[in-house]
Amino acid sequence: MSNFFSKYEYLESAGNEIFTIIFRPTEEGKFPTVIFRSPYVWEYEKKTEEEVLEIYKKEYTPWVERGYAVICQHCRGTGKSKGDFLPFICDREDGLNVQEWVRHQSFYNGEIYLVGGSYTACVHFETAPFADDIKGVITTVHDSDRYNFSFRNGNFKKNLLGCWYVDFYKAKSGMKKNKSPDMFEMVPLKDFTETVFGEKNEGLGEFFRNPDPKSDFWETQLGGKYPKHALENIDIPVLITTAFYDIFAGGVFDMWYNMDERAKKKSALIVTPYNHGDGYDENTVKFENGARIEKFGEHYLIDWIDYVRGKKEPYVPLGKVTYYRAFENGWTTDDFDFATGRMDITIGDKDVTYKYDPDNAPSFLGGLSCGFGGSVFQEEPYKRDDIVTVYTEPFSEDVFVKGKMSAKLKVKSDCEDTAFYIRLSLTKDGRDLGIRDDITSLCFQLGDYEPNSEVTLDFTFDEHAFAIKKGEKLRIDISSADKEHYIPHTNTKGALHERNSKKIANNTVYLSESVLTLPIEE
Repeated sequence: MSNFFSKYEYLESAGNEIFTIIFRPTEEGKFPTVIFRSPYVWEYEKKTEEEVLEIYKKEYTPWVERGYAVICQHCRGTGKSKGDFLPFICDREDGLNVQEWVRHQSFYNGEIYLVGGSYTACVHFETAPFADDIKGVITTVHDSDRYNFSFRNGNFKKNLLGCWYVDFYKAKSGMKKNKSPDMFEMVPLKDFTETVFGEKNEGLGEFFRNPDPKSDFWETQLGGKYPKHALENIDIPVLITTAFYDIFAGGVFDMWYNMDERAKKKSALIVTPYNHGDGYDENTVKFENGARIEKFGEHYLIDWIDYVRGKKEPYVPLGKVTYYRAFENGWTTDDFDFATGRMDITIGDKDVTYKYDPDNAPSFLGGLSCGFGGSVFQEEPYKRDDIVTVYTEPFSEDVFVKGKMSAKLKVKSDCEDTAFYIRLSLTKDGRDLGIRDDITSLCFQLGDYEPNSEVTLDFTFDEHAFAIKKGEKLRIDISSADKEHYIPHTNTKGALHERNSKKIANNTVYLSESVLTLPIEE
């Protein structure tokens, strides 16, 4: 169908004009309607409406050819839409507005489907609880818990929420932002928005003030209460996709586990071995038939909605997790219940003390499952005194790790608070490929800490499924920071946004009393 009905309109929402494109088959009739909303539309800002319409035609022709009407919006303050883009603030109002607008169109057949990935999925979850005419949802690489977007055990994700928020906040306004590579290291952080934006911004400031996942903030609209509970009381099919090295991998698994069982029975979770973009480059591994498009076809999203409407059989088993078994190079489907076997590995045979200076904090390549960058080959070890690197003995047989790895580190510090970071890599063909990481701090986990006392910290890594071949090793890096992905801990006690000084910490790890635990498929 090279020709089909298309037009654009500016819909009014809270006094703002929201650029909206409508595609549908040329014949008169009523059609199921798919809604897409996105802020990732910078390149369209300087184009005419007609030029934008022509560009989108190429993308959405396959949907119209299958008999769908398509609504595509630029989020408020992005692309051709007017107003200011304020992350997480306007998406509920504007999303509900366009859904209600659809209900009054002559082509509306009583069915609405919400489709999006990353933030473009978040905008739909903001409209929960879903109305009765929302018949299906596709959420790609999106975690419904906003705390996971922002923190890892109280450590702020500068590489994720931080840099993303700074770039997108009022991006269309021409605001001059005082950005720098070390802008998140200022103390105190409560001055951040006035320094960087030149104005007080309660949005980002509220995130800084709430590093505790139990804070009431996470049940507010800004804190993400609508996405967080979007799938907990529904009875519609949902296609959820993620990747083992996606920025939201762990949270997506949590979202699946907490999903209403009625909906789960007709839904599916698909997990690839790649990153947020479901791809690879020269610094990582290419997995055979590993991407969603490679496995399920170019139009797997449309095929899923066709299944929901009874037009096709589902291409994956329902109520299950279909995932790629990394380094076995194959797909499988099951409940992804945790492996029954267990392997405990003592991390080392000595005690190691290092100086951690927050003004000269170490960083690591690739965000793994907690930040942008995915899995990449790591730098050579032993280049810094503040990173403790240990290799396990070569594995004596093939093992398959499935589920959540964990670790216990026995540590001490001469400060009232500090952080400890652990990163796992798999040594393959002489190179170390990043696998998983975790970070915590003494006071976050213990509540209070007496300097120079020996304590044990628990670390839990996001779900994974990968093979370790006979003769391969694991690399374990331990430090007190990953500056690339988290704000370096100041080694001072107190609320994140109020810490107004930094100090050097002398931190010790008791390797002989520290253990890495692998869940092994027997």
